Amino acid sequence: MEQRALGRSGLVVSRLALGTMTWGRDTDEDEAAMQLTAFVDAGGTLVDTADVYCDGDSERTLGRLLADVVPRADVLVATKAVGRTAPGPMGRGASRGHLLAALDASLDRLGLDHVDLWQLHAWDDTTPVEETLAACDTAVTSGRARYVGVSNFTGWQTAQAATWQRAWPGRVPVVSTQVEYSLLQRGVEREVVPAAEALGLGVLAWSPLGRGLLTGKYRHSTPSESRGASPQWQGFIDGLRSATSDRIVEAVITAAEGLGTSPLAVALAWVRDRPGVTAPVVGARTAQQLQASLDADTVRLPAAIRTALEDVSAPYFGYPERR
Repeated sequence: MEQRALGRSGLVVSRLALGTMTWGRDTDEDEAAMQLTAFVDAGGTLVDTADVYCDGDSERTLGRLLADVVPRADVLVATKAVGRTAPGPMGRGASRGHLLAALDASLDRLGLDHVDLWQLHAWDDTTPVEETLAACDTAVTSGRARYVGVSNFTGWQTAQAATWQRAWPGRVPVVSTQVEYSLLQRGVEREVVPAAEALGLGVLAWSPLGRGLLTGKYRHSTPSESRGASPQWQGFIDGLRSATSDRIVEAVITAAEGLGTSPLAVALAWVRDRPGVTAPVVGARTAQQLQASLDADTVRLPAAIRTALEDVSAPYFGYPERR
């Protein structure tokens, strides 16, 4: 698997990242072990989790696998903080107190002395950004994290955080932003991606398969065994369904038929090779599903197909993005 620098940093990661949001709940430890082994065998290195995934069980599962299944040295561990992990006003948010306590708790669940990438999972309106970013400085200077990034920030929030860190020598730079990005979700192209490119952040694209819709499995109905049929995930998946998304899915299926590959491979290759993107983050419930994404690594989209997909899925650009 090709390796890419994460933004303008020295951190080099695989161009496909493994997401673990279902580990410990929908994905049991045996399936997770098969996923991690297949991912590393394919040349993958970046594994993404968060303190709130499955109430911490995602981190616990990954930690056990790094102790017994795959060597820690073969994996770059990325986790996140900000979400609620305890009751009360200090149980969530981007305050210094919560963030550093959350990082220590993540390291304990993972069984590690440091993570390779620590990400702010969301913007916190109630905490001064300088306090939040000072906590990121502490995380790195104390050796608990090697690099820091942000996630789900708007364009101006991304630019403010990155610029603040660049404004004074000795502050730890923000090296990445993780945002939802797919043929069905291209809004980040208005402000987030340009901010990331201008300030040297690598883009990690979560849900690159449009919450599963771009695989085509929801084309005519919702399979009974799919996430879309579960109360937990139905609303999340339905949030992207529309007449426009149906047209995009049909275009992806047509492209896949013409190339002799799968809709999944077409959708993944499109976002993987977008300007500014370092790696899509692919989560899978089973090892078989993950293998389909790993097999898609060799797919390249011809220029004509890429252009057709971009035309059918083009986001609206108006003032002031486009004058």
